[in-house]
Amino acid sequence: MKTSELILLLATIVAALMAGLFYAYSCSVVPGLGRLPDLEYLNAMQSINRAILNPLFLCCFMGALLLLPLGTWTAYRTGGLTTRCWLLLLATAAYVLGVFGVTITGNVPMNEALDKLVLDNSTADQLRMHRAAFESRWNTLNHVRTVFAVLALVFAVLACISRTAVRTGIRIQE
Repeated sequence: MKTSELILLLATIVAALMAGLFYAYSCSVVPGLGRLPDLEYLNAMQSINRAILNPLFLCCFMGALLLLPLGTWTAYRTGGLTTRCWLLLLATAAYVLGVFGVTITGNVPMNEALDKLVLDNSTADQLRMHRAAFESRWNTLNHVRTVFAVLALVFAVLACISRTAVRTGIRIQE
C-alpha cells in the first residue's frame, strides 16, 4: 500500500468515527437527555462534556483535522487536480469548517460556560433559564456538525473509490 493510500484510508476511518459519534449523539443522546428534568439534564451534559475530553476522542477529532488536508496534499502531489484531489478538498473543507469550526466556535464555549455553573445551589427558575440558554442552540450546532461530518465522510469515501483521474485542460477525465 502506498503512503498516499494509507493516509487516505486513515483519514476516511477517523472521518467515519467522527460522523458516527455525532450522528449517534444526535439521534439517541439528544432525545434521551431531552426527557430529563432540568437539573438532571444539566448535570448529565456537564458529565458528558467532561468525559468526551479523552485521548481516543481527541485522536480521532484532531486526526481527521490533520489527515484530511494531508490526504488532499498527497493526492495533489501525486496526481495533480484529479477527481480524488477535489473530493478530498471538499472533505477537508466540510470537516474543517463544519465540524472543527462549529465545535471550536460554538459547542466548546457553551460547554465551558456550562461547566462553570454550580447547579446544586440553583433554584428551579435558574435551572430552567440555564437549560433554555444552552439546550436548543447546542443541539442545533451538534446537528450542523453532524451533517458536515457525514458530508466529509461521503467525500472521503468517494475519494477512496475514485479511479486515478488525469487532468486534461479544464476538464477532468477518468
